[in-house]
Amino acid sequence: MSYNISKIVANFCIQGNIETIVPFGSGHINDTFRIKVTEPQLSGYLLQRINHHVFKNVPELMNNIRMVTDHLRMKLTDISGSDPANEVLSIARAKNDELFFRDADGNYWRMYQFLRDTKSYDQVLTEKQAYEGGLAFGKFQLLLADLDANLLFETIPGFHNITMRLDSLNKVVLADVKNRVKDVLPEITFVVERVGRMTSILNLGAEGKLPLRIIHNDTKFNNVLLDLNDHAQCVIDLDTVMPGYVAYDFGDAIRTIINTGSEDEGDLSKINLNIPLFKAYAEGYFKSACHFLSDIEVETLVMGVLLIPYMQGVRFLTDYIEGDVYYKTRFAAHNLQRARAQFQLLKKLEEQYATLGQIIQNVSKNHR
Repeated sequence: MSYNISKIVANFCIQGNIETIVPFGSGHINDTFRIKVTEPQLSGYLLQRINHHVFKNVPELMNNIRMVTDHLRMKLTDISGSDPANEVLSIARAKNDELFFRDADGNYWRMYQFLRDTKSYDQVLTEKQAYEGGLAFGKFQLLLADLDANLLFETIPGFHNITMRLDSLNKVVLADVKNRVKDVLPEITFVVERVGRMTSILNLGAEGKLPLRIIHNDTKFNNVLLDLNDHAQCVIDLDTVMPGYVAYDFGDAIRTIINTGSEDEGDLSKINLNIPLFKAYAEGYFKSACHFLSDIEVETLVMGVLLIPYMQGVRFLTDYIEGDVYYKTRFAAHNLQRARAQFQLLKKLEEQYATLGQIIQNVSKNHR
């Protein structure tokens, strides 16, 4: 679908004169455009169409982001050497003073100040980058640790609730609207064999043994902006920031960092574990987060390392069986390829579970 972007931009309070508007980024859900302006002293903007089929209550979503970014900015203001203007996303309001603009077709749009001289990586290349990613997400959790999680709206109910994800898979398997179940029986068996182990974090939370915190819920490495020297600068993509357990964030970050292949790797032989990157991420994470984590939260981190690839594989598999209605795909079996890649990663993680757990324990002791 094409949009009259210039007309949409005209509904926001911006500085400068528009020079170019170009598509930007590699996100699966929202459509993003970079707005460059002619004035060299101005950084320009990022315009995003929020996928309201995924995020069904955009006003509450944007209020979450406002609340979180305001809190982060306030906390950073009190930290010597911090630069809140460049370390936190800044929302550019619409001319009606709303946090978003809704066009005549019912599409929701938002705008952020563009953070220039930054970069992101879809895949971690160095231990320094992994360390900085851990530092960034650990600091993000730390700064939000004193903000009441119950204040935030759940933008996607049950986002990391594995029981709900498995229920969704079961429903689409029974419906089989695209006659695809017959092609994925090994993947379904793989999922079923691991159900008991994968509900452990959720069960601990239900028993009141794990604290509910404000977490990012989508800690892919490309959701950290680094500066030109590969130092962590800003955590982005805040649509899923809501209550959860810290192991979810840790596990999702490791999912992209430790994998020697890509998220949708077609050649499964390329999927192996980069243990030095795992250790580097853990070092950065605990340097930031060590002071607020409970002992049981530390113990669950390695559980999260298994859970999130499993859950992501379940989500990709569910979408494939249902007919590719959630994730953007580039070819017919893209979601199935993604699911198989996640399950292969999980197999490798299971083989090294004890080693990974020991690294977490050793690193945590060094920082606590």
